[in-house]
Amino acid sequence: MKNPHICRAQALLLVLFLTFVSLDVLAQARMGRSIPGIGSGDMNGIGDMSVYPGGPAPDAPQGMDAASGAARQGLQRNMRPDAARPDLSTPPPPAARPQQPAVRDSGRAAAPAAAPETNQFQGFIERETGLQLPMFGANLFRDAPSTFAPIDDAPVSSDYVIGPGDEIILRIWGQVDGDIRTFVNRAGTISIPKVGQLRVAGLTYQDLGGAIRTAISRVYRNFELSVELGQLRSIQVYVVGSARAPGTYALSSMSTLLSAVFSVGGPSSRGSMRHIVLKRSDKVVTELDLYDLLVTGDKSRDVPLQPGDVIFFAPVGPLAALAGDVNNPAVFELAGPNASVDQLIAWAGGLATTAATGKVTLERFDARRIRQVDEFALDAQTGSKQVRDGDLLRIYAISPRFNNAVALRGFVEQPIRTAWRAGMRVSDLIPDKTALIARSFWFKRNQVEMAGARAHTLEGSGQSVPGSNGRAESGRSRSGNLARLPGDEASLRRELKRMEEVNWDYAVVERIQDDLSTALMPFNLGKAILEGDPANNLELRPGDIVTVFSKSDIDVPVAKQSRYVRLEGEFRAAGVYKIEPGETLRQVVARIGGVTDNAYLYASEFTRESTRASQQEQLKRALDRMEQEAASVNLEVAGQNTTTDDEQQFKASVAARQALIAKLRTIKATGRIVLHLPPDTHSASAIPDLVLEDGDRLFIPSKPSEVSVFGSVFNQNAFIHGDDRRVGDYLDLAGGPTKNADKSQIYLLRANGEVVSAQSAGWFRGINGQAVMPGDAIVVPEKFERYSFTRELRDWSQIFYQFALGVGGLKVLKNL
Repeated sequence: MKNPHICRAQALLLVLFLTFVSLDVLAQARMGRSIPGIGSGDMNGIGDMSVYPGGPAPDAPQGMDAASGAARQGLQRNMRPDAARPDLSTPPPPAARPQQPAVRDSGRAAAPAAAPETNQFQGFIERETGLQLPMFGANLFRDAPSTFAPIDDAPVSSDYVIGPGDEIILRIWGQVDGDIRTFVNRAGTISIPKVGQLRVAGLTYQDLGGAIRTAISRVYRNFELSVELGQLRSIQVYVVGSARAPGTYALSSMSTLLSAVFSVGGPSSRGSMRHIVLKRSDKVVTELDLYDLLVTGDKSRDVPLQPGDVIFFAPVGPLAALAGDVNNPAVFELAGPNASVDQLIAWAGGLATTAATGKVTLERFDARRIRQVDEFALDAQTGSKQVRDGDLLRIYAISPRFNNAVALRGFVEQPIRTAWRAGMRVSDLIPDKTALIARSFWFKRNQVEMAGARAHTLEGSGQSVPGSNGRAESGRSRSGNLARLPGDEASLRRELKRMEEVNWDYAVVERIQDDLSTALMPFNLGKAILEGDPANNLELRPGDIVTVFSKSDIDVPVAKQSRYVRLEGEFRAAGVYKIEPGETLRQVVARIGGVTDNAYLYASEFTRESTRASQQEQLKRALDRMEQEAASVNLEVAGQNTTTDDEQQFKASVAARQALIAKLRTIKATGRIVLHLPPDTHSASAIPDLVLEDGDRLFIPSKPSEVSVFGSVFNQNAFIHGDDRRVGDYLDLAGGPTKNADKSQIYLLRANGEVVSAQSAGWFRGINGQAVMPGDAIVVPEKFERYSFTRELRDWSQIFYQFALGVGGLKVLKNL
């Protein structure tokens, strides 16, 4: 039997442990978190230490990574007695092999692209002048294609010499039939059945058929013979000297010296392109000059190769550089002392279009001690000047300066440059005011007739066209509205203001002085062009530039600014009107005759461009701030989600918030300014005395007879306005708010632009008791924040469960 003191001590420890756990659960429940392993469906004990294969336990925190799960899985396999042991004899998987280089048709691997090599003279030119001049013709071998080597199915020339290793195909028909494929052996002979051995080595392809026919005719009569070459032999040649890749090469027997030069990559940066020697049996067969091929396309010195030939690339010879305005600036190799300036320019493809011949410089080494510069004009005599080793010839570009021209630019019809003449003045450059009207203005004016004909066509057919404000309007209503023919109101204002936007008070002549400083000579354009004032009609000099400004380029006094306002809707004469300096909205409405009897002044819509730009910027800042706050809230809440349901609900909330912000960014500000007109006003004298700006717009609609209800209601619709109906009455007509409606956020959007919300309506009256005017709209938003009853019930069940454990422990302690 156990000691009663020990039992009491154990019970006391159990009660203290359960109390501690209960307090911890309460604290975490207040923080919005749950304890993994406790009250999460595992009622068999406190905490579950079992290992779950393939991932963490069901109650494990979501932050546990896959690496720890994999480690537990491996530990579980090692702890099982029946787990298979790893086979050490199995070799590990082979490492990934590096990608093999691409192989060309010739069987050689394509080397990766590398920077071209340079010689000492190229480096000297780059250090001294900063110019990176290539060797002339070096790009021909930079990526030389392997197809320069003859392929197997290429036609064989008639002078091809037969040799050991060539395959000969014989087709015989007539008295005797047969197909024979035979190779020329080392002795230079082929074997033909019943004919015997026939020596063919040394014969040309042209003579091969006759020799074989003669041999066969000694045995057979009345036959036909076809002789072809099949697989050709390979020949071995040696490439030595200053080649890019010297060595021994196996080439096709049809290869020539030129094709071999391309196959081996040509000369190196220190090798000659003008002295490529082909030697055979210690004798020079030919010497190839690649400049003949590059400059004139001449390859007459190209000869076929034979086995054992040696291709020798001599060291590079004397070098001279040509830089500047030529078609192909480069470093050229001089074949001898007879190279001239004209020949160097011819190698470079001639002078460029912008090259100047009045000044050419030749930099030269004097006896390999110092450098000298010779300057001369390029002509027939200087073109024969001899070029030496180490020379640098520079061809300069033509100066872009005009010697006898004046220019007109700025706010003009067409910026021009014209020839200067003695006694020329500003009025000669700008003969009249029409020279200051842009061509687009006349294009718009010419389109009026076409637009008017189109409007009459639509009027007769009854079709509708989109108006400048996006509303569909009939052809009849558009045909009499000048403000919309052609284009929108903004383009009309630009057309009307074009003649008045020229800054007649200020223009300037820009002149380069004798000391190369720039002088600005301002003058009054209006007096010079319109009045012919000699003091302002300045005399021009060669190189002068006359600049005309607009009133928007340089701010002018308000009294000289041209401003227009647009009046639409229920006016006596709606349209676009020019406003005088300081004129107000009430004054311009009175000046055009006031409003009609159907005008609903309470719903007047006044918009301003400067206000629209300010509203758009404020909206952007508000959305940026909302996005930052949402990101911080997401980071804070993400650490509190411990279950799959919490995680899914959190992701859905984040997606909804991001979609809302993205949708709000599509909203464009209107620039509307609320005029606060009384609902029952009918006189234009109630319009505020607001000073107008350029581009302002006032739209006065006719009085509507409906009230709209939008949002989370059972029937979104428009209802007939009643003088005694309130917000609550219209909500009842719409079926009332839905289950998901946020009744505390219902608001009333007035026709004049004001908003009445539940908070601003007052405590006693409320939003439902607000009076509704014609054209108003009632908006019932949807409730976005909802609570999960299942989640709350689960959290409270955990707390009650822990309290039950504590009470049970106290009861056990009491019975001891």
